[in-house]
Amino acid sequence: MQYPFIFDAHLDLSMNAMEWNRDLRLSVTEIREREKGLSDLPDRGNNMVSLKAMRKGNVGLCVATQIARYVKKSNLLPGWNSPEQAWAQTQGQLAWYKAMEAAGELIQITNKEQVENHLSNWKTNNTATPIGYILSLEGADSICNLDYLEKSYEQGLRAIGPAHYGPGTYAYGTDSDGGIGLKGRELLKKIEELQLILDVTHLSDTSFWETMDYYNGPLWASHNNCRTLVNHNRQFSDKQILEIISRGGVIGVVLDAWMMKENWQRGVSKPEAMGVSLQQVADNIDHICQLAGNCNHVGIGSDLDGGFGKEQAPYDMDTIADLQKIPAILQSRGYSKTDILKVLHDNFLSFLKRIWS
Repeated sequence: MQYPFIFDAHLDLSMNAMEWNRDLRLSVTEIREREKGLSDLPDRGNNMVSLKAMRKGNVGLCVATQIARYVKKSNLLPGWNSPEQAWAQTQGQLAWYKAMEAAGELIQITNKEQVENHLSNWKTNNTATPIGYILSLEGADSICNLDYLEKSYEQGLRAIGPAHYGPGTYAYGTDSDGGIGLKGRELLKKIEELQLILDVTHLSDTSFWETMDYYNGPLWASHNNCRTLVNHNRQFSDKQILEIISRGGVIGVVLDAWMMKENWQRGVSKPEAMGVSLQQVADNIDHICQLAGNCNHVGIGSDLDGGFGKEQAPYDMDTIADLQKIPAILQSRGYSKTDILKVLHDNFLSFLKRIWS
């Protein structure tokens, strides 16, 4: 049986490879076996993503990140002590992507022609075609100055989120709040000049609305859920979602359990006990579609293995290949085949083809 094609708008592949020390060419089971007995990370032995699992689930194209936070002395979050160190970390991550390209596992996608060629090649022979990836920077703290953003663009960067968690150099992120300031405005101007995609995920409320006042280029929210369903600043309010929709953006729903269930306690709560399943993913998809009045602005940005694994994911999933359970759930809720394909890939692909035309 040929599963429908899936576009995943957010995977931290290089972070898993370079920081978690996972060889993503192995199967999920093999990676779990290697991690037996390790406890340095909360999801050791619980990983859900590998390149083989992506192939099994027909996840043939993704937005893959570089990520490295710079933290000032007063910031208690983990991170690097200088922007230059953070930059060097992202360069190591880029080197891994390039090594995977050389090994025939991945292929970088940077323009419309490459998208179309990749989709054609994948449809013809998805077992031999490398998995496509679009390079994105999650949090801009590693951009020491705007010359570094130009270097990143030359390296293939095509999307960027100004903030991650806490206060950043260019914007405030999750669990903090404040404006974008002069540096943030200069970054947005350069993003627009380079025609990068602005990823508004993680922006604090104040930074989000100041960004909307200042920025006029293409944007998406690669991995974000709905505040109406789980009331936390990590989620977007209906007003924010409608703003993204009004600008032609797409929102990728996330599969992190704490973002899908009120009162989740990290490290304590269990998905099955809390009733966190792919039904909550569908709830977020439904909510965005209801706000939009159509199915044109929502997709999947799973964030699987983004610092969590099976211990904090829908209980009816074992690996990323189980994203293929989403179509049946949507069908049971009355979604047409056309609208299901929009959610699985068409909305993000249409967005890329439009802005890269």
